[in-house]
Amino acid sequence: MGWARAAGAFRPKWFGEKGFEMCGIAGAIDLNGRREFPVSRLLAMTGAIAHRGPDDEQIHVEPGLAMGARRLSIVDLAGGRQPIRNEDGSIWVTQNGELFEYPELQAELTARGHRLATRCDTELWVHLYEDRGEDVFAKARGQFAVALWDRKNRTLILGRDRVGICPLYYAQADGWLLWGSEMKALLASGLVASRPDPKGIDLFFTTFCGGTTRTYFEGITSIPPGHYLRVADGRVERKQYWDLGFPDAGQERRLDDPTPLIDELEALMRQAVERRLRGDVPVVSYISGGLDSTVVLGLSSRQRGAAVPSFTIGLDRAGPDERSHATESAQALGSRLTTVTMNRRDLVAAYPELIRAAEGPVMDTSCGCLMQLARAVHAQGFKVVLTGEGADEALAGYAWFKVQQIRQWFQRWSLDSVNATVRNLVLAAMGGNPAHVPPRFGIRGVRTAQQDVYDLLAQARSFVYSSDLWDRLAGHWAYDDLDLTHDRFTRWHPLNQSLYVGYKVMLPGLLLMAKGDRVAMNSSVEARYPMLDEDVIAFCASIAPEYKLRGRTDKWLLRQVAARTLPPRIANRPKTMFRASRSEALLDRDRPHWVDQLLSPESLRSTGWFDPEGVARERAAQVRLPRITPKRIIMDLTLTSVVATQLWHHTFLGGGLCDLPVWTPSRMREQEVASLDLGVAVAPAPQAAPAR
Repeated sequence: MGWARAAGAFRPKWFGEKGFEMCGIAGAIDLNGRREFPVSRLLAMTGAIAHRGPDDEQIHVEPGLAMGARRLSIVDLAGGRQPIRNEDGSIWVTQNGELFEYPELQAELTARGHRLATRCDTELWVHLYEDRGEDVFAKARGQFAVALWDRKNRTLILGRDRVGICPLYYAQADGWLLWGSEMKALLASGLVASRPDPKGIDLFFTTFCGGTTRTYFEGITSIPPGHYLRVADGRVERKQYWDLGFPDAGQERRLDDPTPLIDELEALMRQAVERRLRGDVPVVSYISGGLDSTVVLGLSSRQRGAAVPSFTIGLDRAGPDERSHATESAQALGSRLTTVTMNRRDLVAAYPELIRAAEGPVMDTSCGCLMQLARAVHAQGFKVVLTGEGADEALAGYAWFKVQQIRQWFQRWSLDSVNATVRNLVLAAMGGNPAHVPPRFGIRGVRTAQQDVYDLLAQARSFVYSSDLWDRLAGHWAYDDLDLTHDRFTRWHPLNQSLYVGYKVMLPGLLLMAKGDRVAMNSSVEARYPMLDEDVIAFCASIAPEYKLRGRTDKWLLRQVAARTLPPRIANRPKTMFRASRSEALLDRDRPHWVDQLLSPESLRSTGWFDPEGVARERAAQVRLPRITPKRIIMDLTLTSVVATQLWHHTFLGGGLCDLPVWTPSRMREQEVASLDLGVAVAPAPQAAPAR
């Protein structure tokens, strides 16, 4: 029997109604037997992620297993209650996310004799699993985190989409394996202790991103993109079903006339946008004024036959302001534009909520802008927003790819010593302990474009880390946690090697987490990414590097697509990285008192991560350094990271560092459940499947 909670009532409920939605999932499986998982614990877990699905809540409990879901209804609004089962109750599923090809899959499954009780994509998982077993992910295209329970074989499958749009975490405690869309769900179970992982913190200070598998909490692991867990007979196995690949250098697609490639990319993007416009609720779009989001807005408006509403951020003396560009782009496409304006005080005021939403330290304060933008989307009654994220990873949009191009020029002329000299001079100007800089060729024996920044960040640790933190790291290199496993990596063109690192590190660790899922779902908004469509990714990976970065022009092929639908001044607009003020917002004269509390010698000694004298020295030095020096820029990032880490520690590890509130799971639900006569919620025994 499944237990359903809705409209203030708690009642037994059969599943199999209609629905399709973005949501949050949580659950537990007994690794040692068939103990009952307390309903109160499960409800505490789903309650901790209620913001991911405010429209409905459902759970399913049977001996040895518990599954729960919070629903954000997007398709088939009247139904869609998860968990959903197959006809005989032998397979159950919860999903966060969606399979964008659900109409085509429904037709395919029906043609093969499956009887579908709903028109939602979540139900498709149980029928696909009936046909394909663990090979189900070959047919699963979209953005998802999924839990599949095979009752007959007592096997649990926990899987995540290819690039890591939807998060999924797990931990083991007291003989249980627990999972959840956010770490809050695991902590709310009362079984998983909130303990910091110094290696997770060091990875953040080296790459400004969260880890692919390692988190900031010891004992809590993230399922990597393109992977799934198989849990059976008390064993937990992690398996990879997909990885991004590139042709060997020299084998990429090249044409004398690139027109067919432009046509192909345009067609793939139109298809990707069409898939992501599906649903029973209106869809809106973010727009920054740059190329990526404007192309997405243009294609979605053309597909809809009417201009899609758009939302943008304006920064008031808090970073590069793209309001004029966004307004121009929206007007060119006829889109109704909503602008959310933020100044430095607004950034700082949003920062504590950003840390709670992200469940970890965040260096990029502009993530708070995206959090407020999602709030504006929700306030206007929208649930789904399109974004241009992913174009820079596919088509070399970041500045460091151009710097890498210069390095390659020196290498072609046998002047690699110039690269080494420049690197040494920059590091010397930075100062600090050279022993804290990773090996020059630190990523799979290759020096990728990102490593110039990583080197500087790594050396900046010398100024702020405590001796205790260095001792706890015990010589561990953060690069060991990057999970770059492709066996053909060294055979790719250098640009593609760097793009791969971006897909594997910055995309899931920052852009899709602190700047994507977490800040959007904090306001119950689902973000969709046409540039992260599987077909678009595969196409961009296949083409020659010069179609991505041609001379000084980034995203060259995308610009050719844009030129067909946008004015030239927009299609050729240079890349501007969206960023907001960091240390000048958090550490200037108008800073809030809680910043000084977090950076006080007492608070720094309490956490043990940072050297109080070193932090004080660098705070004073920042005022004197010119703004354009490498050390000023890097220490701006580093000091922001110190504040972020202290704030995360205060929020999730017991408080006591400042006057801000701490996060604690609600216990009201346990009291509420304890007052009800629930008995044991046991699922019915599976019956023979009906003939097809």
